[in-house]
Amino acid sequence: MTQRPSVALIGAGAMGGALLRGWLASGVIASSRSAVFDPAIGDEMTALCKTHGVALNPSVDDANKAGLDAVVIAVKPQMANAVLGRFTELARSAVVISIMAGKTVAGLSAVLGGARKIARAMPNLPAAIGKGVSGLYAPEAVDEADRALIDTLMRAAGETVWVTAEAEIDLVTAISGSGPAYYFLLTEALAEAGVALGLSKDTAAILAKATLTGAGALIETETRSPAQMRRAVTSPGGTTEAALNILDGDAKALGRLIDETVRAAAARARALTD
Repeated sequence: MTQRPSVALIGAGAMGGALLRGWLASGVIASSRSAVFDPAIGDEMTALCKTHGVALNPSVDDANKAGLDAVVIAVKPQMANAVLGRFTELARSAVVISIMAGKTVAGLSAVLGGARKIARAMPNLPAAIGKGVSGLYAPEAVDEADRALIDTLMRAAGETVWVTAEAEIDLVTAISGSGPAYYFLLTEALAEAGVALGLSKDTAAILAKATLTGAGALIETETRSPAQMRRAVTSPGGTTEAALNILDGDAKALGRLIDETVRAAAARARALTD
């Protein structure tokens, strides 16, 4: 595709809005040929659309005349059946990208009048600041050019990873979709442990939070693996070794707990998929 793509965004809430901000900030989309559909859109998104010339809640016919390249669905899954029927014409020729959890390609195709070029994306919460990661899946009906477009649009939210089977989206959900909460809980527990040892609540919270963000920033820039970095900061007989012996010593307690955690999340994701 030699020109910037035109996009219809259905749903401009937290995740849809984050994508739109990323697209407009980076100039990825042709804003004057793009549209946003959201009857309850907030003031910020309204102003953003006006500033960049993005059509807000136009008629479907008018949006279709723009020759859309992509339709991005960012509504709540429970609203899909009620909302998406009116957009079947938009989905006939454009590639559809759904960021809804629990809605299969086959299910979306049925709601969208038999549309075939449908992909799924599973971003996570840090996507709201462009620091997320999205798992992507597309069936054979989505060609290489469309895959490149999908990748370009989702990179506005951070990194992208393609999976080869739709069922693997449930695994992405268990690792990165739910994953931020795992780190939030660890940070919370670390702060609580600091308070229990005698630190003030504010001091413990600052130390725990800064440690999380600092470790994340470091691992992002390092060429060493997490295991290599862990070994580098673990001096024999030192404080870190004493701590890691509790977390994941010979019993491999943390490793087993994380495995159980992710399996539970994946099983729940499968149960919620229709």
